[in-house]
Order: sequence, then C-alpha cells, then structure tokens
Amino acid sequence: MGHLRPPLWVLNGATASGKSGLAIELAQRLAAAGQPAEIVNADSMLVYRGMDIGTAKPTADERAAVPHHLIDIHDIEEPAAVADFQQRARQVIESCRSRGVLPILAGGSALYVRAIIDEFDFPGADPQVRARWEEVLAERGPEHLHAELGRRAPQAAARILPGNGRRLVRALEIHELTGQVTAALPEPTYALDAVRQIGIEIERDALDARIEARVEQMWDQGFVGEVEGLAARGLADTPTAGKALGYRQVLAYLRGDLTERQASERTVSATRRFSRKQFGWFRRDLRIRWYPALDPRLADRVLADAQDWTHA
Repeated sequence: MGHLRPPLWVLNGATASGKSGLAIELAQRLAAAGQPAEIVNADSMLVYRGMDIGTAKPTADERAAVPHHLIDIHDIEEPAAVADFQQRARQVIESCRSRGVLPILAGGSALYVRAIIDEFDFPGADPQVRARWEEVLAERGPEHLHAELGRRAPQAAARILPGNGRRLVRALEIHELTGQVTAALPEPTYALDAVRQIGIEIERDALDARIEARVEQMWDQGFVGEVEGLAARGLADTPTAGKALGYRQVLAYLRGDLTERQASERTVSATRRFSRKQFGWFRRDLRIRWYPALDPRLADRVLADAQDWTHA
C-alpha cells in the first residue's frame, strides 16, 4: 500500500475527547495493515520541552510505538507563532506523504488546524511597531490597549479578552500595518490535497467528567512540581507558555494568589470553557465527518469508512 501517495487524516474534537488515543490506535492498525502512519501534533503547547503533565503530552512509550512530530521543539521562553507552526506542519506532512507514510494531524484548536490544512495567510509583522505597543502595554496595562483597539476596530476588540496583552499587541500591530484586523477565520478552502477530516463528538456531561478526571490525574502525577521547576526557569515571564491552561492557574497558586484547591478548580472550569469554544468552532466546518467518542468500536468505524479513501 505504501508506494501510493497517502492522504492527510485530520482528527478534530474538544480537549479530553480522546483524539490522541484514537490517533495512536489508528496509526498502529494502519501500520499492521501495511500502511505506515505517523502522527503530526497540532497543539501549540505540546511544542514546549518540560511541559508534559499539564499538556497531557504523549508518553515515551506512546511516542516509541508511533512516530510523533512537532513535540518538544521549543524552549519555554520562545513564543508560539501560528505562521511558523503552519510552515513546520506542512513540511512534516509533505515529508510523510512523499515517503508513503499516512500523516494523522491530531490535537489543537480550530485556528491551528485550519491554518495548516486551509488557505490561510497571515499579516506581516514589524518589530518596531510591536515593540512600541509592547512598551504601552508595560506602562499602561492591557485594559488601555483593549480600549484603544475598541476605538480602532470594535469587532476585533470584542473577540479579545481585556487582559490578554499578547493578543492585543498583535491586533494593534496588524491594524497599524494593514488598516484592519480580521475578526473571523477565512472561508474553508483546502490548501492541501486529499484531506480527510474526522471529528470526535461527546456529550457535554461526559466531557466535563473527563476534564475533571484529567485535572485530578495531573495533580496526582505531580503537576505542581512540574510548574515549580518551570517557574524557576522563568515560566511566568514567557510570552506564550506561561499562559497555558493549568500552568497559569498553578503559577497563581505559587504566587499566593490562589489556594491549591482554587488553582485545581479554576483549571477545570477554564478547560471546560475552552472545550466548548473548541467544539463550537469545529462544528462550523461542514467538511468534518463526526463519530461518537464513547463508541467502543470507534476506531473500527473510522477504518471501515476509510476503505475508499486510504490513498489520494
């Protein structure tokens, strides 16, 4: 089978819905059937070395069983740029397909997935303009930037939380360079050929329970200790890594702003909100074929449907 050019499989779904486990099972079963498969990470936080427990990063055994790409490629002080990730992911996907390997893109938000698979251009950047807005952020705070963006681009400001200084700086930089800030994702048009999208859906109550269990497991595995070690390396001052779900809540606990119980509870509630937002974005993409996450024969159903689209 591997001598033909395989398609790209894309696994979509909310956090804790089971994408990573399904990706591994599909890759192993495809390989057993004679079609090599590898997993391409689409989660912006799995790229950071040392951020393992809080990101539910695939274990060493899982990564030994199935090759994974774009994991542990950055130190925590490096910012995560969607445009850079887009380029890296597309290069990995093309490398896999050119070798006869079927790439499975898994994890991440709709923004990252769409940026990889669709026509998706990013506005330019100007370090001097950005530095100027970063200086305003440091002097006057994110609320001032939010008010300024609201004056210039109200629709864009409405989509950004007043405390998200990094996104506000970037939005104001783009507006200054282009005169506008795009407030919505572009219409879906594949930039890559032979894309097959798979969605995993799960009832809200079941997903909420999974999220709560995952956060409890994170604490049992030593998540607070992981964050303490990263904090000693400057996690709180990083532009992207320190804002990750769970990490920012534990940093608040370590500063004394929250109790440990509050940090855990807020991680659960923030993850639930994020999962709902994720699912809402994915649901708008009518190209996705959806499957029930709790179906015990989920992998069988996906593979059965895939019989007519294993190769491009």
